[in-house]
Amino acid sequence: MITNLIRAVPTALLRMIVLAVVREAGEHNYDSSNNLLDQYDFIVVGAGTAGGILAARLSEVSNWKILLLESGGPPPPESYVPAFNIALIEGDADWNFRTVPQRYSHRAYQDHVCPFPRGKCLGGSSVLNWMMYVRGNRRDYDNWEAMGNPGWDYESVLRYFKKAEGYRGKRNIHTGSYHGRDGPLTVEDKRWSSPLLTGFLKAGQQLGYQIVDPNGPEQIGFSVADMTQRNGLRGSTAETYIKPAAARPNLHVAVNAHVTKILFDENKRAIGVRFQQKGKMRTVRARREVILSAGAIGSPHLLLLSGVGPAKHLQQHGIPVLVDLPGVGLNLQDHPSIFGLAWTTRKGVSISIPRLADPKSVKDFIFNRQGPFTSPFGVEGNAWSLAEKGDPYWPDLQYLFISGTPALDSGLAIWDLIGYRREVFFEYFGHMLGRDGFSIGPMLTRPKSRGTVKLASRDPLQAPLIDPNFLSHPDDVETFVRGIKFALSVGNTSALRDDFQAVFNEKVLPVCDHEVPGSDAYWSCYALSMASTTFHPCGTCKMAPDSDPYGVLDHNLKLRGVSGLRVIDASMMPLITTGNLNAPVAMIAEKGADIIKSDWGAPVDPLP
Repeated sequence: MITNLIRAVPTALLRMIVLAVVREAGEHNYDSSNNLLDQYDFIVVGAGTAGGILAARLSEVSNWKILLLESGGPPPPESYVPAFNIALIEGDADWNFRTVPQRYSHRAYQDHVCPFPRGKCLGGSSVLNWMMYVRGNRRDYDNWEAMGNPGWDYESVLRYFKKAEGYRGKRNIHTGSYHGRDGPLTVEDKRWSSPLLTGFLKAGQQLGYQIVDPNGPEQIGFSVADMTQRNGLRGSTAETYIKPAAARPNLHVAVNAHVTKILFDENKRAIGVRFQQKGKMRTVRARREVILSAGAIGSPHLLLLSGVGPAKHLQQHGIPVLVDLPGVGLNLQDHPSIFGLAWTTRKGVSISIPRLADPKSVKDFIFNRQGPFTSPFGVEGNAWSLAEKGDPYWPDLQYLFISGTPALDSGLAIWDLIGYRREVFFEYFGHMLGRDGFSIGPMLTRPKSRGTVKLASRDPLQAPLIDPNFLSHPDDVETFVRGIKFALSVGNTSALRDDFQAVFNEKVLPVCDHEVPGSDAYWSCYALSMASTTFHPCGTCKMAPDSDPYGVLDHNLKLRGVSGLRVIDASMMPLITTGNLNAPVAMIAEKGADIIKSDWGAPVDPLP
């Protein structure tokens, strides 16, 4: 159904757009599957944000041979166009995961289940995401170190953020010392915004907040989204790291190679992997290390399949226990967001299918790399409000400002993409179909709920059981109620109400019609009904000191109980960061690569 969104753009225009960007970006035609060696120094499993960076950086050591294995294929051509990201979800470049039915949340969703997009191609989720470059809060990283993880404090990781970043923007000149200029991960100013963005920023000022660079000294305030793009095209790690590095003779990349098991010797040392490709099982050996970068879902899943994890769980599935490691697959964290708080506005001020289909927009993108096609669908800005408990500058809420509503496509596909029950969507949003408007989505940046990734079976091709356990902690619901009230205050400012004729959708949500509208009980029910993933899973192989019985990795990202194996991706996070995760994962991979180089005596470049 979601392909209807991309089909809404006339076919001739769509073909013209895709052909134009492919000519500029080039193709990913460096698959080495037919020329693989029997053994490599390092095998990197997963070519997403972390894996692509690791392979690129490790291949800088010319006498090391590196193999990068990816379950999916090259990025689809339409992925270069930022505005087409929403049409990639549930496509061939997506794992198409679903959560298990949620016990506490998702009351307005089909079967209480949450769609859980994860990238399955070179570049991973950096090919699907909304491209926002957000590092998180400095206190996130200082807290990681305080938890017993030396070297992960803010001042240490800031240098790796700067190493990765190639900042080309002009908006944040006043915070230039916090940005890197020479890194591969290109970060640009947002090239197109709807008129509503000015209203959002003005609304923040009317509420007493400043317009800030959230990647600068402090995060509190309202901001325009910085984008990981290059010359108006999506800047995935497939483009910025993997493609340039693939020209090196010591880096081999194999696509459509699904790793099914990590191989260990009698001393519990990782010595290689087994993978399935084109219907055949293949084996390749690692001389030095195997590095898991399959993401917060894929990495724990592969460890469990390989006999590393909670012994009882492995035995239930008939998998021989190599190492009883209880923390594997636990500590799943995500940022739940509410996508239903919507306002209608006067005409012509928000994103729309007709605006995208306008030949003027197509021409502006093809010839000038400007216009609405340069921006992920509806993305405008972010805000972080002061926290009410603890350190006020360590926010527990972020607000996503989107220049559209879930009804902007007249009920064509967005409701099903999000996962709403059809009858709930049309009763609640039916009067808004196709109308201009905006949404303000409160997002919990420091949720207390924890979930799991578990085996569904011992079949490596069967998806794992993903249970984020959203809103299982009552404090998360309480925080959402505060977030909803703040979002309403933003939408009620004269900057949006008067200048754009913003009117909030005050229709009662059907699943909460037993509560008094506008009461805390109503908004609690609303959160429990409408909140869902923001596609930021992490924490399932957490880094922790030896004193933590549920730790999986040490501070050098080595796996407990074995040798020759590290996990370097979002699953290492002990606690989720205060913002979108793509930039932190890039930092983790950059730092991880230097840790590996240092451990093996290879030269390490000076940090910015």
